[in-house]
Parts: sequence; structure tokens; C-alpha cells
Amino acid sequence: MRTPEFWASDAFPARLLEPLGYLYAAATRRRLARGRPVDPGVPVLCVGNLTAGGAGKTPLAQAVMTVVRGLGVEGHFLSRGYGGRLKGPVAIDPIRHGADEVGDEPLLLADMAPCWVARDRAAGARAAVAAGAGALVMDDGHQNPGLRKALSLVVVDGGFGFGNRRILPAGPLREPIRVGLARADAVVRIGPDRTGADAWIPEGLPCLGARLEPGPSAARLVGRRVVAFAGIGRPAKFFESLHALGAEVVAAHPFADHYPYAETDIQPILDEAWSLDAVPVTTAKDAMRLPPDQRPQVDVVGVRVAFDDPAAFHALIQGALAGRLPPAQDLPLPCPPSS
Repeated sequence: MRTPEFWASDAFPARLLEPLGYLYAAATRRRLARGRPVDPGVPVLCVGNLTAGGAGKTPLAQAVMTVVRGLGVEGHFLSRGYGGRLKGPVAIDPIRHGADEVGDEPLLLADMAPCWVARDRAAGARAAVAAGAGALVMDDGHQNPGLRKALSLVVVDGGFGFGNRRILPAGPLREPIRVGLARADAVVRIGPDRTGADAWIPEGLPCLGARLEPGPSAARLVGRRVVAFAGIGRPAKFFESLHALGAEVVAAHPFADHYPYAETDIQPILDEAWSLDAVPVTTAKDAMRLPPDQRPQVDVVGVRVAFDDPAAFHALIQGALAGRLPPAQDLPLPCPPSS
């Protein structure tokens, strides 16, 4: 689904749909209240958000895993596998599985560490622990009550904030802001606060500033003409990052989040890029959904999270892993860059 424009404003469609938002919030509240979180026997570090669509959860999950592994703990990812048809639990094999089976985000995560897809998160956690996981990094599970969490990080997109602050489908929120933040251990705001989102963060709840940076290989696009396309929560954010990088975006094509690309979608973009003497470019997450024959023809730009205070982020992860660290990891270490 492409993010509706009225989610960013108090427009008539938002007011019209507001009663449905009350029902959605009530259903979420009921599900959370009835949940009986399972302790899988290892720390669960959850990365989630309060809004639908992209806020930077996947690169933050990768940043968490970088610290977990740097501390000597065998970390596994755990995901619902949005967009995939397999219910799991299943360990992802990037060679054997496709995005239509396990989802695009889990495939991206599996390039970094073992990743499990499971609609039943408790069952997925048990499978991962049986396979040797010493910690679980849970991608997008803030509203899921299936597991007891050692750390809950809520991601906020500084450029979008909480949108019009209405509940789905009237707005982007999955639950009321204060209700969701009450279960958080920290907020990670990606990008400067342009919407006043910080004012909603309760006093005493840590808020870490961060930003998304293109991976080192993106430097090859500086000064180049590019035809960009993206099927993420906010495609404009990707196009803006290319501008900031120094690429000349001569054409930009937004698609719906998790859009299942077909060859007929991509070929016109490849032809356009050739006619404009430009490079076709997309995100690493989108690359997981490209038809295999066309994937090598598209330049892929990965991103990583850079923190304003890396030591504070590292301390959060280390605290959540208390009791699981090898003896040599007792002292704080500098926060390694995410991949």
C-alpha cells in the first residue's frame, strides 16, 4: 500500500475515517492485554514503531545486530515475514527462498545473520534458540505480545513523525502515541525532528538521535545521472538521500511499500535509464523483490544508521544482554558502525 497523503494532515478523509481508527485501537489494546509473553530463555531485543510504513526499522535492526555480535553473542533475527506466504518457523536460506515466500526485509537481514520467519513469534524464538541463538533481534514486533522483551526500541522518522496522529486507517498510527511509548525502553529518532514528534516523548524516556547514511559503495553515484525507483514506506526519503549524496536524479518512480515487481514494471525503467544515459538505482530492500534476470542491471544503494551518540546506543544493547556476555566484554566498547 502506498502511504496516503492525508496521513500527514488533518484532511477530510482522515476525519471521516476516524471512527474506524477507534475500532483499530481497541482491537490492538485487546490483543496486547490478552497476550501472555513467553520468555524464550535468551534476551529479545525488539525494534518496532508506532506507525505503518517505513521508519527505518530494518537498518536499525541491523545496527542492533552489529553491536550484539560485536559483544560476542550469537544473535539471530526474528521476523513475521510480512509479504511472504510461509508461516514458519523457517530459517531463511537466501539462495533457496524468495521475497514472495519470506518477505523482502527478512531476506535482507539474512545476509547479515541467521534470520527466522514465524507468524507465531514464540514458536520462531524456540526454533532459533534450539539452533544456537544467544539473543534475538526482533524486527517489527512492538505491537506483538508473544515474547518477553529485554529491550524495546521504537523508531520515529524525524521527517514524518507521527503523521496526523490518527489511528489506522484515518492516519498512520497502529496505536495511540502515549500508549505505545509507555512500553518502550528508548526512542530512536532518525533524522531531525521536523514535525514536533519529540514533544510527545515522555520525560525520562531516552531519545537517541540518528540518521540514515548511504553505504560506502554509494560514493560511486556522486555526480552521476540516475533513474531512481523505490517501493518503501516513504520513497521520497530515498530520492532525497540520492540528492544529498550528490547524484543527479533525472527521474524518480515511487511504488507502494513491499511492491511485488514484475519484469514489466522494471523494463520501462531500464529503458528510460538507457535513453537518459543514467544509472537505474533502487534500495537494498527493493532489490530483494526484483526479478532475478533484472536484478544485476540495477544499482543498489544500501543504508546504515549513524548515531549522534554511539556510546549511548551501545550501552542500551549491552544492558539488555546482561548475563549473556563473555567475561572479556564486561567493559563498555565503542559502538561499531552498522552494516
